[in-house]
Amino acid sequence: MHIITRKRLLEFSKKHPDCSTVLESWYRIVKRTDFNSFAELRQTFPSADIVGNLTVFNIGGNKARLIAAIHYDTNRIYIRHIFTHKEYDRGSSRK
Repeated sequence: MHIITRKRLLEFSKKHPDCSTVLESWYRIVKRTDFNSFAELRQTFPSADIVGNLTVFNIGGNKARLIAAIHYDTNRIYIRHIFTHKEYDRGSSRK
């Protein structure tokens, strides 16, 4: 998959170094795999969920949540946000 943009991963890793290894691992797996559907993605990332038109990944045993728009037809994944688990829960409770 083509990941747009890795910059968000690097920025989050700078602020939260405890997540850098797991984010790098996520990046390498996604970059070398072309997922054709959400079902295929769940085989690799069983904790991934669809929320609206976005996919939410639990990173590092729920240390972080990565929110992405995935376009399976073009093999592109757009990273929208990365939150700590606490930040994500705070945002979810306001909806």
